[in-house]
Amino acid sequence: MNDFSYVEKLLDGVEVVWFPISEVTERTTNIKWRETSESHQYIDLTSVSVDTKKIIETTEVKASNAPSRAQKLVKKDDVLFATTRPTQMRYCLIDEEYDGAVASTGYCVLRVKRDVTLPKWILHLISSSDFKKYLEENQSGSAYPAISDAKVKDFSIPIPCPDNPEKSLAIQAEIVRVLDAFTAMTAELTAELTAELNMRKKQYNYYRDQLLSFEEGEVEWKTLEEVAHFANGKGHEKDISEDGKFIVVNSKFISTDGLVAKYSDSQICPLFKDDILLVMSDLPNGKALSKTFIVDEDERYTLNQRIGGITVKDKSEILPKFLHYYLDRTPQLLKHDNGVDQTNLRKGQILEVKVPILPLQKQEHIVSILDKFDKLTKSLSEGLPREIELRQKQYEYYRDLLLSFPKQNAEVSA
Repeated sequence: MNDFSYVEKLLDGVEVVWFPISEVTERTTNIKWRETSESHQYIDLTSVSVDTKKIIETTEVKASNAPSRAQKLVKKDDVLFATTRPTQMRYCLIDEEYDGAVASTGYCVLRVKRDVTLPKWILHLISSSDFKKYLEENQSGSAYPAISDAKVKDFSIPIPCPDNPEKSLAIQAEIVRVLDAFTAMTAELTAELTAELNMRKKQYNYYRDQLLSFEEGEVEWKTLEEVAHFANGKGHEKDISEDGKFIVVNSKFISTDGLVAKYSDSQICPLFKDDILLVMSDLPNGKALSKTFIVDEDERYTLNQRIGGITVKDKSEILPKFLHYYLDRTPQLLKHDNGVDQTNLRKGQILEVKVPILPLQKQEHIVSILDKFDKLTKSLSEGLPREIELRQKQYEYYRDLLLSFPKQNAEVSA
């Protein structure tokens, strides 16, 4: 890595001194709402981009609807860190001017002394594994853990050659540049893979709709009740086991194509190869309602409540895989979602769905085409988080490598 070699040379023989964050940051001021009539932009770290650590949106707050507690005024280049549930590592850099912005309660504001360190130097250091370990050791409270601002600022960070501010800031800037490049590369790759995945999903949905659309009189139609048996699942809340033998098929399992799963040692509601499973309950405008999953082997799954189990009566009439594709997000069931209330499909609504009866050869042809699209889409879906994780680990490796300095000097004041 050329950049890393350059930074190694840059650091060769340089003295590094460790300072508590409090010694390299300035004091911030609070706003007392009862003493002002101005409105302010309110920043909450729930509105921060996960990839870029930048503010996505703010809300306007006035004294009349403001919290009772005083809040911190923030400026451009401030680093914010969430002190409630700190090990979730919610933090960001204020990258632009917000007129009279304030940080919501529960955030530590780190405003660097610009002649000593850079805002992004702090930003990368508080993302480190050492800082997370420090948080774990110094947070208090079990149900709702938190850490004080003072404790956050007690964390020591390295400053190269502090007696030569110009050189120190130049070294920091080069290391920040390398780490920013990794961050940008990860964000760019994520965007590219996500765009590819979305395109493949649209392509798959288009061809599925084309292949499963039939003109009036082109095929015979039967109700689902005529061609399949139906059974509802049962609750497994008391039987969940991390090392369980059976996968509990719930809406999360189906909506993530099996990537998120819970397990049980009890097969309360057994499932068998070629059973079709359908999500019966979802939030308004949710993406799980009527999503289906087809069982690929016996003695592996157990059916949770609010998931419908559908078993084809006669496989010489309709193929389970064909029915799986046809029922998946069918408009005949999505019409029951009014976009306001949670949808809970009833057994009768599911069994009245009309399905096309085609020659088996035609069904097999359609299944073959959709299998190929499904395989490609799932491959991208599974590869995306793996690739992102790989890039994140690469960033963390170089971050820890570039920001790891021996603590040979006692901590001093800046």
